[in-house]
Amino acid sequence: MPRTSLDPAAVAALTARLPAVDLRSPSGRQPVHTCYVPADKVTDSTVADWGAQALAALGSRSPSAFAALLGVPEDLHERVRAKLAAEPVEDLRIDFEDGYGTRPTEDDDAERTALLVRRWVAEGRAPTRFGLRMKSFDTKALADRGLRTLDIFLTALGDVPPGFVITFPKVTSVAQVEVFTDVLDLFDHDLRFEIQVETTQSIVDGSGRLAVPQFLSAGRGRVTALHFGTYDYTASCGLGAAHQHLAHGACDFARNVMQVSAAGHGVELSDGSTNILPVDDNVDHGWQTHYSLVRRSLAHGFYQGWDLHPNQLVTRYAAVYAYYRETLAADARRLKAYVDKAGGAVLDEPATAQALSTSFLRALDCGAVTAEELHTLTGLTLPALTALARRATT
Repeated sequence: MPRTSLDPAAVAALTARLPAVDLRSPSGRQPVHTCYVPADKVTDSTVADWGAQALAALGSRSPSAFAALLGVPEDLHERVRAKLAAEPVEDLRIDFEDGYGTRPTEDDDAERTALLVRRWVAEGRAPTRFGLRMKSFDTKALADRGLRTLDIFLTALGDVPPGFVITFPKVTSVAQVEVFTDVLDLFDHDLRFEIQVETTQSIVDGSGRLAVPQFLSAGRGRVTALHFGTYDYTASCGLGAAHQHLAHGACDFARNVMQVSAAGHGVELSDGSTNILPVDDNVDHGWQTHYSLVRRSLAHGFYQGWDLHPNQLVTRYAAVYAYYRETLAADARRLKAYVDKAGGAVLDEPATAQALSTSFLRALDCGAVTAEELHTLTGLTLPALTALARRATT
């Protein structure tokens, strides 16, 4: 029997002090975007109206012209058209904050829009995810108003349906998250919220510590996502208007902090918006700008972003579909080689197999690929892909 010098009992006593590792990935389907609509503009037909306008914009370009404009395959035109016809909006946020402005009262719109959401859910017309963005806690007056709107909305809504989420904007301190979480405890609902990261204080606090981990801890499991706010954040950094855009290095820094802070917490990430809208004589430029920024976000691991106008749905889906389909065949071969232990020029590890499988499942969720395509290309069933994405087979 081989000799050892370590006392097993002493080793066991030491390893017993190790904490359990609890690394979680976001569960369920993550939408590719969030559409913000001012509360006073939300009607019973808002989702259908956004889809119809986006379809009309796409229809103004032939498949060849659309492909040439964005540098995508011509068949993407039909894929995007089908998506816009079937599910134009994956996530809708009824906005009582910046998009809504300051009004004498929000009460009527809060109750009216909640009743609309209640009808959508009852009739099976609600987006996969939906909710409201309330006022911030910048001042006590704003906090009181935001909480009143939330109370009226939730009272009119009744039972909180699956997919409902609250957006908590302009967070500047962990105390705000603590108070908001305590307020949510007062409601008889299992409420979840997303934090908008749009101030410098939401990246680094006054003592020089990263703020996001503290926010997540203060949320006590209620925080589902971190959403980046392009223009408030760049303004808080002191950037001039000409340099307030998603591709600025200041935004890259903030997003990197969000990524490392959220990793392992089961929290989704969403990028911000662009104010260059594809409207009037600016459609082509607006589409090209939006397309390139969405592709940039995807390359940096942000699979969701804000859309502020129906015409942006066209390039949202064009960018997302192109991103997933461009490497589909090569990624499938790579995953198949890993599963078959076929070897080759690339020696992939379980982490890469996880990333490939997760990407396939994201593509399936948004409609970029079909289950049949994935099975044909990889030879794997959806349960097998899901197991690889969770690293359950290692």
